[in-house]
Amino acid sequence: MALVTLVQYLFILPTRKVEKAADAYAMSATNTIQDESERRAAYKTQYSEYLDSMSSEEIFKIPLLKSYTYQELKSQQLALGLDLKGGMSVVLQVDLREFIRSLASSSKDPTLEEALENAAQAQKSTESDFVTLFADAWRDAAAGTDKKLAPIFQRNEALRDEINYNTTDSEVIAILRQKADETVDLTFNLLKERIDRLGVAQPNVSLDNERDLILVELPGIDNPERARSFLSATAELAFWNVYGIDDAAPMQALVDANTKLAETEDVELISQMQYDTIYVTDSLGNATAEVERIDSTPVSNPFNQGPLFGLLTPNTSGQYGRAVLATAERNKMRQINEYLGREDIAALFPTDMRFLWSKDPIKLEGQESDLYELYGIKVSRTGEAPLTGEHVTTASAQPDPQTNQVAVSLKMDNTGARIWGDLTTQAAQDQNREIAIVLDDQVVSAPRVINPITTGDSQITGDFSIQEANDLANILQVGRLPAKTQIIQESLVGPSLGQDNINKSITALLVGIALLLAFMIFYYGGGGVVAIIALLLNLFFVFGALASIGTVLTLPGVAGVILTIGMAVDANVIIFERIREELREGKSMMMAIGDGFKNSYSAIIDANVTTILTAMVLAYFGLGPIKGFAVVLIIGVLSSLFTAVLVGRLMIDSWTKSGRTISFWTKATENAFANMKVDWMSKRRIAYMISGTVIVLGLIAMMTRGFDLGVDFKGGYSYNVTFAEGQEVSSDELRDALTPVFDGQTPTVKAVDTYNTYNVITDYLIGEEEVEGEDASPADRVMEQLYAGVNSITSDNLVLDNFKNPDGTGTHVTASTKVGPTIADDIKRSAFYAGIFALLLIFLYIFLRFSKWQYSLGAVAALFHDTLITMGIFAMFHGIFPFSMEIDQAFIAAILTVIGYSINDTVIVFDRIREYLNNYAKQSKMATINAAINSTVSRTVITSLTTLFMVAVLFVFGGSSIKGFAFAILIGILVGTYSSIFIATPIMADLTGELEAKEKKSSDKKGSFSKAAQVTK
Repeated sequence: MALVTLVQYLFILPTRKVEKAADAYAMSATNTIQDESERRAAYKTQYSEYLDSMSSEEIFKIPLLKSYTYQELKSQQLALGLDLKGGMSVVLQVDLREFIRSLASSSKDPTLEEALENAAQAQKSTESDFVTLFADAWRDAAAGTDKKLAPIFQRNEALRDEINYNTTDSEVIAILRQKADETVDLTFNLLKERIDRLGVAQPNVSLDNERDLILVELPGIDNPERARSFLSATAELAFWNVYGIDDAAPMQALVDANTKLAETEDVELISQMQYDTIYVTDSLGNATAEVERIDSTPVSNPFNQGPLFGLLTPNTSGQYGRAVLATAERNKMRQINEYLGREDIAALFPTDMRFLWSKDPIKLEGQESDLYELYGIKVSRTGEAPLTGEHVTTASAQPDPQTNQVAVSLKMDNTGARIWGDLTTQAAQDQNREIAIVLDDQVVSAPRVINPITTGDSQITGDFSIQEANDLANILQVGRLPAKTQIIQESLVGPSLGQDNINKSITALLVGIALLLAFMIFYYGGGGVVAIIALLLNLFFVFGALASIGTVLTLPGVAGVILTIGMAVDANVIIFERIREELREGKSMMMAIGDGFKNSYSAIIDANVTTILTAMVLAYFGLGPIKGFAVVLIIGVLSSLFTAVLVGRLMIDSWTKSGRTISFWTKATENAFANMKVDWMSKRRIAYMISGTVIVLGLIAMMTRGFDLGVDFKGGYSYNVTFAEGQEVSSDELRDALTPVFDGQTPTVKAVDTYNTYNVITDYLIGEEEVEGEDASPADRVMEQLYAGVNSITSDNLVLDNFKNPDGTGTHVTASTKVGPTIADDIKRSAFYAGIFALLLIFLYIFLRFSKWQYSLGAVAALFHDTLITMGIFAMFHGIFPFSMEIDQAFIAAILTVIGYSINDTVIVFDRIREYLNNYAKQSKMATINAAINSTVSRTVITSLTTLFMVAVLFVFGGSSIKGFAFAILIGILVGTYSSIFIATPIMADLTGELEAKEKKSSDKKGSFSKAAQVTK
């Protein structure tokens, strides 16, 4: 494991070397630009272009195993999320309303339109899928009439094989749901391909099938406008005639272009190759064709020299087909495009010629290469393709019985069949010329036309695998789909904010680790050293594992790492405390170590399984960064078990096997928590009164003061505005200035702990939809009003585009977020379901482990207790404490973390009660429970204390966006420690009759009666 993880870390070195070279290149290319903003923009462009040019270059090789390009290595490293690196996050919803309209052949049926509109309105306040909402709306709209869906959708040629006049409405809905699911999946796959072309390092794209939502995270994006249009545009499928190597003009133009570039860039060519036109005549002497021939014999092959031919290789032999003009490696394509796009070079080529590259690289001997094909398509005067994807009705992959190859079959509507017939007839007559199939300006295939195709049915053949043919068929399907995507949530985070968060999180991490290490050595002596080594090894494995699975690390993820560190010593504490107990009973060191490990496994497994169950629920229901937090927590818990239980045992055994001793206490801590005889159960009624009072006060605060709901939950616009140095503005002044410009709607204005920064939240225009044709969207108008309000109280100018001002100079917006009501409702429901399912899973697990529902109910009651108190404190003190106490996704993650952590302490107590019942002499129920609590209170306190170290440091040193998260966990740990003793265990005891203790057989009682006698006394 260590060797494999070490290799994962070694991947960083070659990528860092390339990135340093990119930095040096960009600095040298832009150091003469005087304007600071222009220089920074140019630096980013040059830096990105250098990395793009290196993306396919081999930069690292493991001998005899594998070589890696820069892009391959980068994809296997830990990526930073938006809040750490800055960038853009978008949640897209597939517009199935327009898709269903298209399946209905744009029917104007008023009942259909009413149902579609009602379904669209209902979608804003529910998480049901659109087709289900449409089915409900249709039943309501068509009630009392004899209208059916079948006649409406039967008009569509693509559906005639599936829908006839007798098809029932439920059957039509089932077909629509299938088509809609296919549309969402295909749109998702197309978006993933598009984003790869956007040039964003390590993007994160995920699909929520239940709600037809696509989450896109683009770290480091520096052009939000381009990203918005890129994500929202529909796919464009087109069929074009092409120039080929049989055409003399483009091939000669390539040679001329190379010569001209050599002259302008002062490169000497050894010789020049010329093309002549030869007319081929038939037996009657008539010229029937025009082909190109190489007339001169060069001294040296000119295609291997010169600015252009040093980057691409003309396809003179026809090796790659007659439609391919040349080939080039991916990292050379940008420079080639620049050369061919120069005005003087473009003038050398036919005026109706346009260059396009192939979508996929060439296969050589069945293996994918890094060579891409260059095509020259023939563009009409209007610039429109002769045939577009809107006329393709179906595309499917299937074997060709004549060639035994996998082919892609196309079927077109009547108009498409007629146009396709004309195109293929001309191509067949013109020496069986190829026709290029182009999707989003990339050539996906260029099949050769053997015979005219007049039926609208055709096949694309090639060296396809079944998967490749299916992918191509899917792409062709997407090209004709009219379904659009709507941005319902968008977040922009400035890079300066991200770096601040990184610095604060690293500080919290280092300080927390230092405190934890010092405490473990102080309390456990030599055992503390073992725990430290196990902890460092745990971090080594955790970060390696996160990198290997391509995790995007966000601030909640960093919190997960810090929480994992605190919980990593939990298993060590349980083991060491048990060893200390065994030593106090007079056992030898070796026997105490063996029994200490053996008797700790049950509590360790129970405690960690409950945490993993909670994290799994969080991973399933969470969105974006919260899902990342759950993944970090799961990996951290598993790694902690491995390092503490196995590696810790190996280290201790290795040290002691030769007679050396190891200590598990220091002189100051030897008798800490020893021989406690507190009657905890007699104080349970006082605890009930205290907890009840706090819960009632919290419920009153929830009903009267409510919560400080984050923009995640109520929808709206959120902005962080930082004022220029010297511009002293209070939150009241900013609120008063913004209220009039937001039409009297008073925004929420809160101070952020960053100097002179305020968070502004408003639901102004949040319910207004974007109207096509209007110059400004609702989001733009809100920003304009924010601009007007801020500038009314400051002499400085607000910079509207954060990415033009990365240093944070002047008054500027450091972060902006838009959350539509749809996503806000989804988050609330997801949070509710996550909490319920977490509690249900814990109830079932405790029931299975302890075989009594009273244990499960006591544990779950304590978790409800912890949750209500934490929420009550947030309701009581928001706006009073000097940090944000918003209820958002991060708060939900904190609550579920509290649930998972709180159950740890409860399970430890329950486990000891079960042990006492099975191992020791019979005694009263209350005496057994008190003895169990007394013997485990050291573990309860120490495990909570070690986690508190990390979380408290996170709260003190962490960034503003994580203080509320850390505070919730901080409260939860304190309340959870209290509830495991005073709530969970007493409730279990009050609901249970006299506990039946089982005496052990005499052969199993060695070493136990001395302690049992003390307990009985």
